[in-house]
Amino acid sequence: MNTNTTDHASPEQANPKHINKVGVIGAGVMGAGLSQALIETGHQVVLIDIAPDALEKSMATIQDSLRIAKMMKRIPKETDLQALRQQVYLSTNLSDLADVDFVVENATEKWSIKASIYPQIDSICKAECVFAANTSAIPISSLAALTQRPDKILGMHFMNPVPQKATVETIRSIHTSEATIAVSQNLLAQMNKRAIIVNDKPGFVSNRISHLFMNEAIWVVQDEVACAKDVDDIFIECYGHTMGPLATADLIGLDTVLHTLKVLQDNYSDEKFAPAPLLVQMVAAGKLGRKSGEGFFSY
Repeated sequence: MNTNTTDHASPEQANPKHINKVGVIGAGVMGAGLSQALIETGHQVVLIDIAPDALEKSMATIQDSLRIAKMMKRIPKETDLQALRQQVYLSTNLSDLADVDFVVENATEKWSIKASIYPQIDSICKAECVFAANTSAIPISSLAALTQRPDKILGMHFMNPVPQKATVETIRSIHTSEATIAVSQNLLAQMNKRAIIVNDKPGFVSNRISHLFMNEAIWVVQDEVACAKDVDDIFIECYGHTMGPLATADLIGLDTVLHTLKVLQDNYSDEKFAPAPLLVQMVAAGKLGRKSGEGFFSY
């Protein structure tokens, strides 16, 4: 496996083509944030979701976030927010991805859902279109094997909130070509972001480590060593973290954290990833973090 993250560019890679139109599959928190980041940097976006309500909610979130970004001077004060809004096309039909230059798939973190998408977009999109899976733990090579373009598939693990994060964990599978890596780096550069390229193992770097960290923090609360606030305060005040592990879990969504831990446990056959019983109980009770209004903290 190639572990070298510094590659010599071909003439085409040295003078990359501008990526204008990007397809975003999944209109949840990550899809909304990614769409916002793309339109802020001049891209056209086709935002796809099977649920019209999700698309409407996502668009409302984007509009609110753009107003805040303008007020906080993160985007120029003369920015026409209505014009930015018109750069997003909402659709429930994957066929509307036929003319996009790049696709980022943000569908629900379940294999059955993701596996149903890739053969469809493979037959719909242009031959040169690159697909990026924004996944927490699913191996990129498994998704690539569902297509006739495995060399044009990679992982791009955007972090929340996408517009404010300058770095993206980018995953190279055994199939991913250097040209595809260059295209992804080009898109990120256009978005004022950079890639850190890693190789393809479940959880990659960020989630393989961070989910152990969050899960152990949940065990500490379950074992009554400390309350949630004190756990997070130790990491904020003693270690200088901007957010504690439990608030981070709430931000991600406790259901997503639970699912990712199960994927890691299954893929590595390692009980160190076994979810804390308290996490399982909270998800069963509908306490999912920010998205539900209550998790380890109230929102």
